[in-house]
Amino acid sequence: MYRHFFKRFFDLVLSFTALVALSPLLVVVTVWLHFANKGAGAFFLQERPGKNAKIFKVIKFKTMTDACDADGNPLPDERRLTRVGRFVRSTSLDELPQLLNVLKGDMSLIGPRPLRVHYLPLYNAVQARRHEVRPGITGWAQCHGRNAISWTRKFELDVWYVDHVTLITDLKIICVTISKVLRRADISSANSVTAEPFNGNN
Repeated sequence: MYRHFFKRFFDLVLSFTALVALSPLLVVVTVWLHFANKGAGAFFLQERPGKNAKIFKVIKFKTMTDACDADGNPLPDERRLTRVGRFVRSTSLDELPQLLNVLKGDMSLIGPRPLRVHYLPLYNAVQARRHEVRPGITGWAQCHGRNAISWTRKFELDVWYVDHVTLITDLKIICVTISKVLRRADISSANSVTAEPFNGNN
């Protein structure tokens, strides 16, 4: 009953309430990033696979500029990430616009994180099960290391969640997520300011 009805009900109520309560903060961050990104905008949309691998556009705060090298190629992440963007990312404020995706039904508050579309052919049959539920703003893998653990471990945790969607599990995830956000824990991987790309082996 929770998985098929109440989870979506809670998503709608909580995401709408959060958007209303946080609207002043969202406005401030939007203006702040607009200037910090030097005209590149405060938001970015990117295609991601959702439930049953259906493609949707995720919305997040933009934490990097569009700076490119002489050949027109984007500079490395660490050079495009602004000081403002680093703060927004470290406090997880960049995730807040995804509340709109939750309202639309593309996402849930809790679930496996929506990843890049080009990762789809790289998953094995077990890893692909992460798409049996709506992706989430936070999830079981984020509670157990986020960007500080291997992709293999993330997918194991994602699939575990698919098989254990309960109210108790979601409440645990919310509590742990709040704790990690306050401590700014596991934001980056060991070798990068952002998550390292998945290549089918890591």
